[in-house]
Amino acid sequence: MQSTILRAVVLGCGLLGVAFVWYLIRRIMKEDAGTPEMKEIAHAIHSGATAFLSREYRILSVFTVAMFFILVLFVEPRPIAAIVYVVGTLTSALAGYVGMAAATRANVRTANAARRDWAAGLKVAFSAGAVMGFSVVSLGLLGLAIVTFVFDDPYVTLSYAFGASAVALFLRVGGGIFTKSADVGADLVGKVEQSIPEDDPRNAAVIADNVGDNVGDIAGMGSDLFESYVSAVAAAMVLGGATLGHEQGLKVPLLLAGIGLLVSILGALIVRPRTVEDSFEKQVSGAQRAMNAGVYVSNALMIAASYVVIRLYIGDMNVFWALIAGLIAGFLISVATEYYTSADHRPAQMIARASQSGPAITIIEGMGTGMMSTVLPIILVMLATVTSYALGGLFGIALAAMGMLINLGMLLSMDCYGPIADNAAGIAEMAGLGTNVRERCEALDAVGNTTAALGKGFSVASAGLAALAWIATYFEVTGIPGADLRSVTVIAGVLIGGMLPFVFSSLAISGVSKGSFDVVTEVRRQFAEIDGLLEGRAKPDYVKCVDIATRRALRAMLVPGIIVIVVPLLLGFTLGPEAVTGLLVGALLCGFLLAVMMANAGGAWDNAKKYIEAGKFGGKGGDAHKAAVIGDTVGDPFKDTAGPSMNILIKLVGKVAVIFGPVFAALIVL
Repeated sequence: MQSTILRAVVLGCGLLGVAFVWYLIRRIMKEDAGTPEMKEIAHAIHSGATAFLSREYRILSVFTVAMFFILVLFVEPRPIAAIVYVVGTLTSALAGYVGMAAATRANVRTANAARRDWAAGLKVAFSAGAVMGFSVVSLGLLGLAIVTFVFDDPYVTLSYAFGASAVALFLRVGGGIFTKSADVGADLVGKVEQSIPEDDPRNAAVIADNVGDNVGDIAGMGSDLFESYVSAVAAAMVLGGATLGHEQGLKVPLLLAGIGLLVSILGALIVRPRTVEDSFEKQVSGAQRAMNAGVYVSNALMIAASYVVIRLYIGDMNVFWALIAGLIAGFLISVATEYYTSADHRPAQMIARASQSGPAITIIEGMGTGMMSTVLPIILVMLATVTSYALGGLFGIALAAMGMLINLGMLLSMDCYGPIADNAAGIAEMAGLGTNVRERCEALDAVGNTTAALGKGFSVASAGLAALAWIATYFEVTGIPGADLRSVTVIAGVLIGGMLPFVFSSLAISGVSKGSFDVVTEVRRQFAEIDGLLEGRAKPDYVKCVDIATRRALRAMLVPGIIVIVVPLLLGFTLGPEAVTGLLVGALLCGFLLAVMMANAGGAWDNAKKYIEAGKFGGKGGDAHKAAVIGDTVGDPFKDTAGPSMNILIKLVGKVAVIFGPVFAALIVL
């Protein structure tokens, strides 16, 4: 009876989340889309994003079918593991589609709402961000709950998480290459060569740049955190079952996830900004306060609810403190990220000052900032790991990862708000809306830059702890007691694992470089060949740049995708399961550090440029600004392509290892 009630509660939470998403979509669509010119721009962005996603999903479907047959042949229970893998793929893909569809319809409505006041624009943009945030959490929870309740086996959820990883691989890596190819191309020709403003409609790459915000920073980020979320819950169920027993191991993680969804909805409903028209600074601070209120309330409610659930179902409150350790580590890593990337703090300001000496010093200073920024995150993850293990063993590590992601609905809503506000500012510029409207949209965008930077820090931190939880799960499914560093196979695995993030980053950055080259060539061609384009008497061919960036992104993501699947399999089948343990450790260590370094260096370069644009060191158009634009351009593939792709790498190698771990172990026995 108690089990039936629990199932009803968890499924009810998931369905309530879906209903909330539906409510938000209806509220967004009731808003007016503005003038015919605004609608035309928004339609071009929506069409480009939809075309990219449909082409990527076609490639993903081929990959999914191939992986389905591999799982049927090798992974127990057959064919259940393969079927659940497909379910994980479908739910993650659906969440990405719903979130991006809402975002590409909300951007123009945000710009139009800002014509009334900035608070109205904030409500629309945040509502659209919440569609992505709550689609991820609701569908992730429903999928996990259904496969768990149908098959009554926590191990099948590992295949579900593996399916989510496949979508994240394609959307995060492919979307990141697309968005930065367009962004870098648009900036180099527009800002540096032609000295025209950002989002100027004369720039042929400007629509592709706005499309990239949606496919990379909404669908890509959403799929990344969908994977982290279901990975943390699945690992907690497997390790909880081994620690607490089958029934308790299933109950507690699912119930915590369901309650986390409910309190996130309450937090989102609290985000109600007051209309302020005094100044740009007050609008920015007002928007930030409104969203922070939602985070603080939902976090406080979640801590209280977690205490009650763990007290009732487990009794050992050490487990509660393990969960809190993860939550605190995630918060502090976000604070550290904000310090190293915000224009309000010394690191970004020092990069801005260095820009007076030219682009070379700008890049050197930014690299140094990114490297130094790894210290606090690695210490915090170390402390969270040691603390949670001391309090709850391997199950404690999994709960620490869950603690970081327990309020994901609210946090992802804030993160996805950023690119929607950015799109709205671009539409306001391209449609030639009034100065007041553009300033309001820029205030919304400024808040979005902060939430996006915090989101990147949060996604890296959550990926690191989720990957640790999956290493613990790997020990559980293979029966390996630990890794012996005296073993040459373990050392070989560590070396290969440490190499993987650099190869993966190289391929991602190379993809952006080649894509940017193609976009730059096309934009230059249009300025040279289309009569009257620079004077504003003719329109560029936006579709051509979207198509170029799409083709380059789809081509560039294939090799990284193959590598991350094949290397763990080759190592496991040739050197055995202990070598794979080394691989996981090496990939996690180097991948996590690279992710933090690149994300923070890129964010610091970006905000150093914005600091100069605010009037410091000569302001826009000066030599320092031109050097800062170069630094920001170098940082773009760091923070939005290669850095985020590390999240996928360190989690996906763990998934491949866990799914095929029993096969590796069986071969050793034979």
